[in-house]
Order: sequence, then structure tokens, then C-alpha cells
Amino acid sequence: MSIPRAGEMAPDFTLKDQNGQDVKLSDFRGKKNVFLAFFPLAFTPVCSCQIPSYRDEIKKFEDTNTQVMAISVDSVPAHKAWTEQMGGISYPVLADFYPHGDVSKKYGILREQGFSERALFLVDKQGKIAFSQVHELKMQPDNSVILAELKKLA
Repeated sequence: MSIPRAGEMAPDFTLKDQNGQDVKLSDFRGKKNVFLAFFPLAFTPVCSCQIPSYRDEIKKFEDTNTQVMAISVDSVPAHKAWTEQMGGISYPVLADFYPHGDVSKKYGILREQGFSERALFLVDKQGKIAFSQVHELKMQPDNSVILAELKKLA
């Protein structure tokens, strides 16, 4: 499956967050932009810097009427333990655990090793892909790039 391109509808999903609550992408349609940050695996060095970086800049995302969501193939209990270890994450960290990597497949970023690429997607208020970017696994994305793209949606 290929990566959805700008202007295409974002594949919808419902996943459980680190607290076991269902989060549905289409619930934000007509209300907020959504920033999807797919990351390979919890408890890994780059991911353990990347995911808190969004928490640390959450006000900038909120100022652009954007809901942040992070997604990996890890389980809900793993996300819960990991986010608590990092001092808490206030936005949804979603488990693409079962069926394994189903959402990552829909977005065309599930690697053959069974985890996702480090990929970023902006979904506009109409539910369409506005921006996407895939990063090297060992490279933490620069938040200023995604924040600049969000300003274009305002």
C-alpha cells in the first residue's frame, strides 16, 4: 500500500490510547487539524526524545487548532508504562497493536520488520492529508517544519 498523498482523504481509524480509551480520527473532522506522528517503537532512544518534544511544545500545536497523536505498533500497557516513565504525555499515544500494524499499513509505512517508519502526517479539518514526511529511523524530526506546515492551514 502506498503513502496517502496531499489532497487525499486520510485513512480513518479507531485506536486505543495509553489509557485504554478509543480515539477515532474522523471525530476531529470539521473541528481540528490532526498531527499524526508514527514512531517505530516505545522505549527506544530517538522515540523517547521525539514523543516528549510534542508535549513540550503542545501550546504551539494548540495555537494552530491541532490535535497531536502519536502511533506505534506497541501495546496499550507498553504505551502506558513508557509515557509514565517520561513524566506523562497529555495527548493520545495510540496502539496500532491488533490487528498488528493495520493503521500503519493503511498509511503505507509498515516496515517488513513489523514496525512503522518514523513518519509524520498532517490531516486538515476536512480529513484530507495536507502534508507527509518520512524520516530516517535514527533521525528525530524537527518540530519547526511541522509547525510551519500547520501555519499554512490556518
